[in-house]
Amino acid sequence: MKRGVLGSTLVLLGGLLISVLPASTPLLRFAPLVALRDERAGRMLGLAVVVIGLGLCASAWLRLCREVAGATGPAARQALTRVCTAAVLWSLPLLVAPPLFSRDGWSYAAQGTMVEIGISPYDYGPWVLGGPIVEAVDPVWMYTRTPYGPLPLGLGALAAAHTRDPWLLVIAHRLIALVGLALLAWAVPRLAAWTRADVPLAGAIVLASPLMLANGVAGLHNDLLMIGLMAAALVVAVERSWLWGAALGGAAAAVKLPGGLVCLAIVLVALPAGAGLRARISRAVSVAGVSLGTVVALGLVVGVGVGWVRGLAVPVTFDTVLSPPTVLGNLLDWLVATLLPGPGWGRFGVDALRHLALLATAVILIGLGVRTPTGDRVAALRALAIAMVALVVLSPVVHPWYLLWPLPFAAALALPRGAWHALMAVAVVGGVAAPLDSTLYDAYVAVSLASLLIAAISAALLVTRRARARMERLEDVRHGGGERGAVGAGASFPGRPGKPAV
Repeated sequence: MKRGVLGSTLVLLGGLLISVLPASTPLLRFAPLVALRDERAGRMLGLAVVVIGLGLCASAWLRLCREVAGATGPAARQALTRVCTAAVLWSLPLLVAPPLFSRDGWSYAAQGTMVEIGISPYDYGPWVLGGPIVEAVDPVWMYTRTPYGPLPLGLGALAAAHTRDPWLLVIAHRLIALVGLALLAWAVPRLAAWTRADVPLAGAIVLASPLMLANGVAGLHNDLLMIGLMAAALVVAVERSWLWGAALGGAAAAVKLPGGLVCLAIVLVALPAGAGLRARISRAVSVAGVSLGTVVALGLVVGVGVGWVRGLAVPVTFDTVLSPPTVLGNLLDWLVATLLPGPGWGRFGVDALRHLALLATAVILIGLGVRTPTGDRVAALRALAIAMVALVVLSPVVHPWYLLWPLPFAAALALPRGAWHALMAVAVVGGVAAPLDSTLYDAYVAVSLASLLIAAISAALLVTRRARARMERLEDVRHGGGERGAVGAGASFPGRPGKPAV
């Protein structure tokens, strides 16, 4: 526990050197801090401190995974409590941090303020405000409409009604994000119990991994609230009613549009076994109606309507190196320009591959909806995990925090060894590499050195012989005794009292 707390504290301290802060913040009156931030060497030091801190968090997390894996019966409850305690303690130092590795949090603060004073972020960018609230907003987003739904805007407006201090608003938005983490703490153990997976270990992967700490908590992105609502929607649809599940799915879509994909799983679990195509379509229309009604109702309550649809194309105007269609499209454009020089090609390759990827995504989603067995919650969960992975891989824009999208659904499955190791690797590398997405004032040397440091830490955690031995021991514990990693047939944890978990 202590190692993780130390790690997140180092992330907080180093983040003060590499993060963009409002010029008017009192913290910038502290001369030694300003001196370090003004020098490239100081920012490199801050980056190294952050990466080391994330490495400590990763090391503490891997140890936590080994300690809780394979717990059954009452020990499983104790292990899950230990996981939740670690997630809280490791997140606490980051609660007061500025938005790390991204400036989105400052945009959230400005957009919530706009809604509070009656200006729609779907019509104007944060530039209309002026003053301290926009001092740290990324210039890229200063003049653009927001692509986010009405739910985070409404919650941000509630916070802005009590303060206009940008840092306090950032803390408020981080608390909103942590609601998503709390929803995951409630839902993921239930999802894992459906599949007879290792419940405490699934909780550790989702709640306390470096990927979650760096991108969900420190990075302060609406994606954490979105996936929390998605996981809760699926559980509610199974344990209560598909109507309430669809409403929560609409709330997830009202955070970010991909959250609505949980409705695919809700349709599948809301039907009896062996349902035909006509029944699937009918139920899909019903679920979509409830979900869309929730989105529209939230927009009306917040006072912004459905104008956010106009902003959905804003992120696609930028290229990201984690999007396979975009990377391959740029490579294709380069090859065409090299082999067939001449005017008129432009971004033909990028546009073509992006459209093909979107078409492939639609085909995959339709295939999942038509071919996945109905009335089977495990099959529905697996379909949702596949859908979220496909959405990330084929998306025209992929940021590091998009890796959070499939995390709770993949971790709740009883994965084979190879998929298990891949998930662990993504959870470590995706977290430790998060600082490379931050603004470092063109500090290319710092980024290069950080890349080497990240490679060394990742190797120490995942690649060395000792690390492989630790992973194999964890895998043995996870599968030891045949059913050791499962909660057990007929167990009531963690579903409703008296109701079998599987």
